[in-house]
Amino acid sequence: MRDPYSLLGVKRNAEPDEIKAAWRAKAKTVHPDQNQDDPSATSRFAEIGQAYEVLKDPERRKRYDRAAEMHQTIMQQRNAAREAAERAKAAKANAEKVMEELAKTNAESAKAQAQARGQSQSQAHPQNQSGPAGETPEDMIERIFGATAADQAKPHTGGSAQASGDSAETTKADVSGGERPPLPALAIDLIASIVRRFRGTTPAPEKAPDISVEATVTLEDLLKLNAVTLKMADDREVRLVLEKGMTEGHVARLKGQGLKLAGMKSGDLLASIKVSRDSRFRVEGFDLHTTLSISLEDAVLGGDASVETPEGNRNISIPAWSGSDQTVRLNGLGLHDDAGGRGDLVVELRVVLWEKPNEKVTDLMRHMRHGLYV
Repeated sequence: MRDPYSLLGVKRNAEPDEIKAAWRAKAKTVHPDQNQDDPSATSRFAEIGQAYEVLKDPERRKRYDRAAEMHQTIMQQRNAAREAAERAKAAKANAEKVMEELAKTNAESAKAQAQARGQSQSQAHPQNQSGPAGETPEDMIERIFGATAADQAKPHTGGSAQASGDSAETTKADVSGGERPPLPALAIDLIASIVRRFRGTTPAPEKAPDISVEATVTLEDLLKLNAVTLKMADDREVRLVLEKGMTEGHVARLKGQGLKLAGMKSGDLLASIKVSRDSRFRVEGFDLHTTLSISLEDAVLGGDASVETPEGNRNISIPAWSGSDQTVRLNGLGLHDDAGGRGDLVVELRVVLWEKPNEKVTDLMRHMRHGLYV
C-alpha cells in the first residue's frame, strides 16, 4: 500500500478528526457509484479505505510511522554510502592521474639535470624546477583539477595581507631558484589535497538503525536474574541476561543485536522489560504488592497472620483497628534494585466478612447505627 498520509492528503501530524474528514471527502469523490465509467474506481476506493484503517487506529498508526521512519533512515544511509563510494572512486582515479603527472615531471627533471651538467654554474639550476617549464605543484593541481583544488593545496598562514604577499613572494622565489621539497613529499601533499577535495563533509554511514522490542519476563526471572530468549522478526534468537536494577518498563540495550545491513555496523537492540501477570504479586518499581484478607475481629482487635512472600510464608502482626486502606511492609523481599539492595513486599490489608451472617455482629451493628448500646 502507498503512503496513507499521501492517499488521504493529510500531514503526518494531522489530528484524528482531520484524518476522518479527509477520508470522508476522498471516499465521496472516488466512490464507485460516482465514477461508474472509471474501472479503477473500486480499487482506489478500497485503497483509501485501507489508508484510513491504518491511520484511525493509534497503535497501527504508530507502527506505520516507526516503519516509515526506519525505511527513510536506511535509504538515507544507503545514499550516503553510495555517494561516499563514488567520491572515493573519483579520488582514486585522480590520484592515479597525479602519480602519472609526477612520473612525467620526474623524467623531465632528470633530463634537465643531465643537460645542466654541460652548462656553467652561473646559469639557473633546472633540477630545482618541479614540472615542465618551471611548473609548480600548485600549477599542476590547477591544470589537472582546476583553481579550487590548487587553492586547497596552497599553505594557509592565517595572517594579514602582508603575510599573504610574503607567501606569494616565497613561492615565486622557489620557482626562480630556491629549494623545493623532493618529489615524494610533493606527491604526498598533492594526494592529500585530492582526498580533501573529494572526501566531502558527509561521513560514511557507520551504524544501522536500532530495533525496539518488548521482552516479556516472569517475576521469578527477575528475582533469580535468569536469562531469557527473545525471538526476532528475522528468526534470530537473542539471549538477554537479566541484571539487578531491571524492573517493569526498564529498557536494556544489547549492542550489535539490532538491524543488520550489508556494509554497515549492526544497530542495537532495545529490549523493554514487561513483567507477565502473576496471581500472587504485583510489581511497582522494585516493590512487590500482595493482598491479605483479614477478618473483622482481627481488623478491630489486631492479631497474627501468615502471608506468602517470594521466599516462603512469613508471619506478620496486624495492628489493632486496621482498615482496608492500611499496609504492612516487609523490607528486603522485593526485586533487586540498582543500588545493591532490594525493594520491599507491601502487604495490602482487606477486611472481609464471614461467609454466613452472624446474628450477634448484625445486632451489634444495628444498635451502633441507631445509637443504642447494650
